[in-house]
Formats: sequence, structure tokens, C-alpha cells
Amino acid sequence: YIGQTLVEWAWGGFSVDNPTLTRFFAIHFLLPFIIAGLTLVHLTLLHETGSNNPLGIPSDCDKIPFHPYYSTKDFVGFALMFIPLASLALFSPNLLGDPENFTPANPLATPPHIKPEWYFLFAYAILRSIPNKLGG
Repeated sequence: YIGQTLVEWAWGGFSVDNPTLTRFFAIHFLLPFIIAGLTLVHLTLLHETGSNNPLGIPSDCDKIPFHPYYSTKDFVGFALMFIPLASLALFSPNLLGDPENFTPANPLATPPHIKPEWYFLFAYAILRSIPNKLGG
């Protein structure tokens, strides 16, 4: 049975922790670039070969001549937008973030923005009595 191993590999451990968040952040960051790359490959193939033509009607009249100026202009525009974004993400990733997200966790103290209700106090006491090694 590989269920437990598979879950720990996908989540980075038996609980949601830093490896899990890092992995999902990386996936969500890379996914738009992967989609853009596949779109570029798709458009290139459509430009080179034309679309699928099951009726056999000549489709050469539908092809648009592709002037190198447009490719150069698009590449320069992409570079001018991507370089500042990549510089921001790689050199100062916390610059635009919310500093509250980086408060170190303290499992023995309830965060100030959470106001526990009196009828949950027994549950808090039970949960805090479970050692962290047991997954509590």
C-alpha cells in the first residue's frame, strides 16, 4: 500500500507545513509560464502547418504572413515586462508582501486576531495537550 507514502510525497510530510507551502507556491508560480509556453508552441505549429483540415479544402489563403518585426516587437515587449517582474520576485520577494504573513508561529499562544469563544475552550485545552510528535 503506497497511500501514506504518496500523500507524504505530495504534501511534503504528514501535515501542511513549510515544504507543502513551498511546493504549492512553486507550482502556482510556474503554471502560468508553462501555459504561456504551450500556447506559444501551439501558435507556432498552427502558423507552420495550418489547422487540421478534414474536408480537404485548401487553407493556404487563410495563412497570415508573419513579418519578423512583429516577433521582435513581441519579444522586446515580453522582455521589458518580464525582467522587472523576475527581478522583483528573485531579488526582493518580500517587498510587496504582507508582513503579517511572516509572523513566527507559536502553538502555545492564540494569535491576537482570533477571539476564541468560551464554548470552545475545552477543545483548545484538549488539542494543546496532544504532543506535536503525535501529529497534534
